[in-house]
Amino acid sequence: MLKVADLMSKDVFTLKFSDTIAHAKSLMNLARIRHIPIVDGKNNFVGLITHRDILAATISKLAEIDEKTQAELDASIPICEIMRKDITTVPPDMPLKEAAQILVNHKYGCLPVLKDNKLVGILTEADFLNLTISLLSALEQEISLGSTSPRHTR
Repeated sequence: MLKVADLMSKDVFTLKFSDTIAHAKSLMNLARIRHIPIVDGKNNFVGLITHRDILAATISKLAEIDEKTQAELDASIPICEIMRKDITTVPPDMPLKEAAQILVNHKYGCLPVLKDNKLVGILTEADFLNLTISLLSALEQEISLGSTSPRHTR
């Protein structure tokens, strides 16, 4: 049986409680990610910030605020002001199917993976999509091999 630890990303980008929205935006853009776990100095999980949280905290372009002013605001707001603290987390030994059901049933984009309240990984929708692509490729290859193998007749 596959476990969360078998699929989760172990090299996780994190931020600290006092980092700013500007840090989060920059990290999300550079790493091409949408979820960042927030940890304390001992790697204890304290919250999560998502791309959606940042969008909600950013002043609309319709307000005609210039980029410099928005950047100054982003640099002055600590992520602890907008991060989510009531996050569902999972242990690394949870069955993968159970974690998938949590993501689907609650429409979460990710599940931080904790062991003794320490962040050990993150499981995202993208991880499941990559798994699906791998499984579909293996299935296609199996079907392709099956159709080209010689048929035995009696």
